[in-house]
Amino acid sequence: MPEPKGLLATRWLTAVTFDPELVPVTREDVRLMLLEHEIESRPLWKPMHLQPLYQGSPYHGSGFDEKLFKQGLCLPSCSSMTIEQQNEVIELVLDCIAKRK
Repeated sequence: MPEPKGLLATRWLTAVTFDPELVPVTREDVRLMLLEHEIESRPLWKPMHLQPLYQGSPYHGSGFDEKLFKQGLCLPSCSSMTIEQQNEVIELVLDCIAKRK
């Protein structure tokens, strides 16, 4: 993502979305494939209105949050990840997409 001049992002979380109209995989396909390689990833945070604690509470959203949860995946991100580890994750995700085309 572009950064405003003079500012640096924290880069503490790397997340991607898998739009079924653009790619032939789901976030779950990618998550499970990474897990097979002992690489942890997680779905984006579940929207509050879908949490059991808030069941029945008023919802004032548009559904975009639910779409992000369904399609979004948090990839491994750590300040100690090496370039090689980053490249491994990137290559595995790209391979997963390419195998489904």
